[in-house]
Amino acid sequence: MNFFDQLRTIDPRDVGRWPVAVRGFFVVLGFAVVAALGWYLVVWNDDRPLLQKAEADELDLRSQFESKQQRAANLDAYRAQIGEMERSFGAMLRQLPGKTEVPNLLVDISQTGLAAGLQEKLFQPGSEKSNGFYAELPIKIKLVGSYHDFGRFVSGIAALPRIVTLNDIQISPVDAKGGYDNLTMDVTAKTYRYIEDQGAGKTAPKKGAATPAPAAAAGGKT
Repeated sequence: MNFFDQLRTIDPRDVGRWPVAVRGFFVVLGFAVVAALGWYLVVWNDDRPLLQKAEADELDLRSQFESKQQRAANLDAYRAQIGEMERSFGAMLRQLPGKTEVPNLLVDISQTGLAAGLQEKLFQPGSEKSNGFYAELPIKIKLVGSYHDFGRFVSGIAALPRIVTLNDIQISPVDAKGGYDNLTMDVTAKTYRYIEDQGAGKTAPKKGAATPAPAAAAGGKT
């Protein structure tokens, strides 16, 4: 009778009559189960947090590696972008007048209005405001002329080689019968000056100080 036939014929309630081979098999099986359970309780449970931490570290290192690998692959593109940004920044800086160029720029703004056929009623530079590496200079301007003259003035300002913005534009008729040929435009023009290292933190003279260049450029201003 082979081993499997012996297993089918044994009586579970009479272990003493089991063949030696069958009893040995169950003893070995029981020992294996007890050993596996002891290993799970003692070794696996103690080492499982370490394994989980190692797996998490592996995922983190893999993510860092992929990120650095991607940056390394795009290094040339990043360098090209930085170079383009530096060139663009340099071009913008060249559009900001230096301290000695501001008076000439004020003359250019005033002359642009006169060239457009407008009457200049007010040209009043305000106090310079520092904004980091550049300073902002507002100029209150009041002009009288036609709607088309205003359009030529705006186009002329846009064509200046330096950065000048027009803000708070208000257009109204001089009188009730003025129509589109007799209008008043109140506008605040803003120009920007690059602050040199040695001039950082200094501001222009207070509002009301003499501004010879614009005053000489247009007559009849108040």
